[in-house]
Amino acid sequence: MPSLDQIRRGLSQHRPVTLDPEQTRRAAVAMLLRPASRVGGGAQELLFIERARREGDPWSGHMALPGGRVDAGDETSRRAAERETLEEVGLTLDGAERLGRLDDMQGHRVSGVPGMVVSAFVYHVVEPGPIVTNHEVQDAFWFPVKGLLEPERHVDYPLLQIGGQRFPGIQVGDPDRQVVWGLTYRFLEIFFEIVGHPLPNRWRGR
Repeated sequence: MPSLDQIRRGLSQHRPVTLDPEQTRRAAVAMLLRPASRVGGGAQELLFIERARREGDPWSGHMALPGGRVDAGDETSRRAAERETLEEVGLTLDGAERLGRLDDMQGHRVSGVPGMVVSAFVYHVVEPGPIVTNHEVQDAFWFPVKGLLEPERHVDYPLLQIGGQRFPGIQVGDPDRQVVWGLTYRFLEIFFEIVGHPLPNRWRGR
């Protein structure tokens, strides 16, 4: 399990790959870490959200990190991630420790938004406060970082919309619906490679 010092060191040394700064369609997400006080020993937890089910939303019902589209009023992608986090789960990142940035990812056909560039920013929040979700979020919860590395949680996720094609996923809650896959899985893969603890089943298809 990576310690907070390992996470800090890995991200401080990482030079993120950024994609097309002139891209008109952009989104940004925030990877939030907090101390797992019940465990101690430097253990961390990570915040996941389950998006509300809405017709016409390509991410409807998906497990994700807080975030959304970059608006015209956002100064940067990072500011968009912070704004969306406040709007979606009621957590301000004004006093959070900014640990670093992951590689940008390009949306694919299965995400419903091909061509969109998604950026991810990593934060450490000592006392994040209570989660207050808005209408875009069905559920939100903290999950042990250690649990994401447990091989038994790594499953195949079938996407029925494209004939049941299977993708790598991580079960973080209800096995019938709360499986992290797609872009969020790929951000986790990048994160764990940076901090020196690769996922048990790494997806090489990005």
